[in-house]
Amino acid sequence: MKTHYFSIFVFLLFSFSSGYTSNSFAQNKPFIVVLDAGHGGKDPGNRGNGYFEKDIALNIVLAVGKELEKNKNIKVIYTRKTDVFIELRERSAIANRAKADLFVSIHCNAHHSAASGTETFVLGLHKSQANFEIAKKENQVIYLEDNYQETYGGFDPNSPESVIGLILMQEEYLDQSIEVASYIQDNFTHQLHRNDRSVKQAGFLVLMSSYMPSVLIETGFLTNKEEGAYLNSKNGQQEMAIAISKAIHDYHKSISLGNMETFSFPDNTIKEEVIIKEDIYKDVLFKVQIAASSKKLDPKPQNFKGLKEISRAKEDGLFKYYYGATSNYNKIKNMQQVAKQKGYTSAFIVAFKKEKKVPVSDILKSNTN
Repeated sequence: MKTHYFSIFVFLLFSFSSGYTSNSFAQNKPFIVVLDAGHGGKDPGNRGNGYFEKDIALNIVLAVGKELEKNKNIKVIYTRKTDVFIELRERSAIANRAKADLFVSIHCNAHHSAASGTETFVLGLHKSQANFEIAKKENQVIYLEDNYQETYGGFDPNSPESVIGLILMQEEYLDQSIEVASYIQDNFTHQLHRNDRSVKQAGFLVLMSSYMPSVLIETGFLTNKEEGAYLNSKNGQQEMAIAISKAIHDYHKSISLGNMETFSFPDNTIKEEVIIKEDIYKDVLFKVQIAASSKKLDPKPQNFKGLKEISRAKEDGLFKYYYGATSNYNKIKNMQQVAKQKGYTSAFIVAFKKEKKVPVSDILKSNTN
């Protein structure tokens, strides 16, 4: 990393206490997170190695909530805090009634093989048969509900076609959901050193009716001897909870920055020369991801609120749209703020090294000179 210094002129904005307002801060509106422990009551979830998924999921959820509640700006709502059965639609309805900012559903995985690792799902079309099978297993919980055919309008968990129409209705939250999921997977992989099964898309019914960014976390495989024992342990559950809560904190922070309004007061504006540190990372290219969609758009300013330097790449069946491309980390941070001011409030920084996407945290921690 090479460090340079250069001078720029910036405007310092002065205001009186009565002049500064912000939607999220002036109104003191909390960031509402709904935590959903999968299964419960008459639905035990998977029983890999004799464990109960419903109990492990609940323990992790309660631990996540305990961590989040330490932040006075976050309000936590639980779909369940005890061993009770909650219908799938009611879980998302709880989040909708609370006008939540984020919905997080926590589960444990199972497989007939020795599969291991964490994966975090966002709502989307199944990209593989394996993803469909995981969603189908979770969606079949509706068979335990009374009048499920009327409640879910004939939804068939065994039919991929049943989910397509509902998924398309939720696409506006896809990029934010992917951001949250990426934070979660990054923490699992780099903090806990769990096997990374990546961020994926599938048609989970519990996510289809939630009108906010939503993710479903598979914390690991109970059917794997070592992983099952880890998830069933108090230490394992606490470590998973801390990793998840930290990811939610990081997402909340990015949203808070994006919602800060920019104010100008011409009568109290002066110019001042300041020194800005320029951080250059050799062989690294930073970009700002502003959107992800199944729609293919021309990377023209008119399609992206006037932003120039837009690039497009296809990844995991989605088109990712990026703003900017630079080895200067401070410059890309400034571009991220520009994107947020344009309305892309969940814009986040990604890094590429030798054309391969790598965690930004790894780049910043590197000692390359």
